[in-house]
Amino acid sequence: MASVNGSNNDLHVRVVSRRLVKASPHSTSPHVLAVSNLDLVPQPIQTTMFCIYPMIPTGDFTAVVAAFEANLPSFLDHFYPFAGRIATDTTTGLPELHCNNQGAELVIGEADVALASLDYGTTAASVRRVQQPYSQDIALSVQLVSFACGGFAVAWCTNHVLADGSSLSMLVTAWSELARSGTLPAASLPNHDRSNASFDEELTPLDDAERQVNVLTTRESFVDRLYYIEASQIARLREAATSSREDGGRRATRVEAVSAYIWKALAGVVGTAGDTSCRMQWWVDGRRRLMKTRPEAMRNYIGNVVTSAVVREASVDEVQRMELADVAAMEERLQQLVDWVEEHKARRYVETASLGLGSPTVGVTAFTSFPLDTDFGFGHAAMATAASSQSQTARLCSGGDGSWIANAYLWPRLAATLESDEPCVFKPVTAEYLGLSAPQVRHSRL
Repeated sequence: MASVNGSNNDLHVRVVSRRLVKASPHSTSPHVLAVSNLDLVPQPIQTTMFCIYPMIPTGDFTAVVAAFEANLPSFLDHFYPFAGRIATDTTTGLPELHCNNQGAELVIGEADVALASLDYGTTAASVRRVQQPYSQDIALSVQLVSFACGGFAVAWCTNHVLADGSSLSMLVTAWSELARSGTLPAASLPNHDRSNASFDEELTPLDDAERQVNVLTTRESFVDRLYYIEASQIARLREAATSSREDGGRRATRVEAVSAYIWKALAGVVGTAGDTSCRMQWWVDGRRRLMKTRPEAMRNYIGNVVTSAVVREASVDEVQRMELADVAAMEERLQQLVDWVEEHKARRYVETASLGLGSPTVGVTAFTSFPLDTDFGFGHAAMATAASSQSQTARLCSGGDGSWIANAYLWPRLAATLESDEPCVFKPVTAEYLGLSAPQVRHSRL
């Protein structure tokens, strides 16, 4: 798809400084933090929360840098594991976290273009071009980049084995609260105790070369997209998904409604290609279920509890006329998954559906359920979205006016179908939508 914001081929980020920031001296002794079984489900891949901020009212990027330099040490006091290093247990071969306060990375950079010049239709042409490489053993790399327009970007970079989407959101929210007030209330303190989080057809051995898709075909098979969905379109889909329900009239959720729309679009695409069935995969946060029985263990838990709770397959004909079923109860499945990984942790596994094996599948993660505060003293971000170094999941993120932003990795034919449908639900994100072009009108308050 052509750029909707003009050319950004000249984007260059100059790294001004790169240094390590340690937690403030305190009583925490160096120790090794073993990852939980649920942490072993996602692959140890780098993942990032990108926050794009419009022009600073004061126009002074040095004040942003000063805020991080002043508050990051005390922030790491509370998030001490993120000042450590990711290592490998020499006996088991499994990842572990060395909490030794070697320091989180703080990178300062300068971009010689305006934020509005980036092509926000894809992450590859926008936020990913801003992010700087960081070592695989780094637990946290915070990257600040200023732009010629006076705006800036903050990339919170970590590894998926340490944090899921909910944890990333908590990380950013806690930073905002601490930077604004100077303290982190007891109710917001993170929980790093992974001892509380201690399916053959649904997981595939990652080292089974015969069952892996050739990675050289990836660029030809998928396209990167950043869409926004207007609040009115979400309401319309929700009404349509509710009107014909047979479960006593319970109103469909927004995630159910949008997922049903995506699934129907997928069925239309694969049906014309000759496939008779297709699948939807929902990544669901288990914290809400576990809070009912283990409130203390799950309160502000930092780690992985977002799992592929539901993978449903149906015929193309059935999808065209079906309603989206309620998401299954999480708690029992989480325990089953923990037990399964315990028995199979000697090998690395990946979700079978994510490899492209079996019928065509689209996965959905709803970041819309994760509370996120991006205002650390310089206003809310115009856009906040997560992205991983390897991702085949559509992430739905909230917008402040009721709209959503979808960070998607799709088959080209599915992307073309979504973009050509009328009325258009999935529209390419633009600088104008984000309020980065004059006049400055903020659309996404997270």
